[in-house]
Amino acid sequence: MTQNLFHGYIGTYTKGDSEGIYSFTLDTAAGKIGHVQTAAKLDNPTYLTISSDNRYVYAVVKQGDEGGVSSYTLQDGTLTALNTQTSAGSPPCHISTDKENTTVVTANYHKGTIESYLVQEDGSVSPAVSVMEHAGSGPDPRQEKPHAHYAGFTPDGQYVVAVDLGTDTVFSYRSYNGNLTEASRFSVKPGSGPRHIVFHPNGTYAYIMTEFGSTVIAVSYNPADGSFTEKQYVSTLPADFTANNQGSAIHISADGRFVYAGNRGHDSIAVFSVNQDSGELTFVEHVSTEGHWPRDFVLDPTEQFVIAANQESSNLVLFARDAETGKLRLLQSDVQVPDPVCVKFLHV
Repeated sequence: MTQNLFHGYIGTYTKGDSEGIYSFTLDTAAGKIGHVQTAAKLDNPTYLTISSDNRYVYAVVKQGDEGGVSSYTLQDGTLTALNTQTSAGSPPCHISTDKENTTVVTANYHKGTIESYLVQEDGSVSPAVSVMEHAGSGPDPRQEKPHAHYAGFTPDGQYVVAVDLGTDTVFSYRSYNGNLTEASRFSVKPGSGPRHIVFHPNGTYAYIMTEFGSTVIAVSYNPADGSFTEKQYVSTLPADFTANNQGSAIHISADGRFVYAGNRGHDSIAVFSVNQDSGELTFVEHVSTEGHWPRDFVLDPTEQFVIAANQESSNLVLFARDAETGKLRLLQSDVQVPDPVCVKFLHV
């Protein structure tokens, strides 16, 4: 029997009405999001990651004047707290786990650090075993110091890639038992403000989203040393758009044919097709996110749908996705979730 109901979780800011992490369902037969409800109460779980076996959820968290990681077991859709590891200062803004769920890594925007945690046998996290502190700045007023915005693993699992908006740098760290050592660094155009990165399924191309430049940078990845080489810069905005825009998230279809990039300000998702021979991108279309400030979005497990999270208008938006053209078609825009940031589905 074909599965039609998929479960997911939403990370939020709790500065308004939000209580923490929310759960939801997507009915792919009906083309509808439903059953939005509180799954766990905690402060500012803005970003989440789910272990590949769907047994654990890890979220960034704020606790008083400290920030860090909270771990949860996941069973029958219910989140049960395991433990929390925090340190002084602002909470991280991004979190990932490796495929084997042995190591969790975070990026801390305010502290300019990348931190790694070992996962214990019960799924809980150890105190941080590595804290990599970046240095430097950039020409934009918001680049007064390092602002790490993303930390995740390369497809081969050999490196942790850290994207630093404040220093216009993408770092590659070798990861061994949670211990990080710098392997290489890649500099983007000054003032671009790199924010997130996504890898092509072939493992040799990657795409960096810039917040200030509103561009996608196509790069090639060398697994021998973790280095990147520039291939192309492409704008995520219409040529005649001159108002404020800040690039947000970037994702790629599992077949590697289409890249999707979020625009906060233009309030759209830019769609690009991928040249499989060169890795370069060609613009396809812009699609309105039917709300304000799309912080992140996700392709569902069937990749027939995309869900966008509009942070400032507090709504989720559901699109149907054409797998042949990459284009998106609006289905639903009235799903209310307070201050949503990221959306994650259980793995299938």
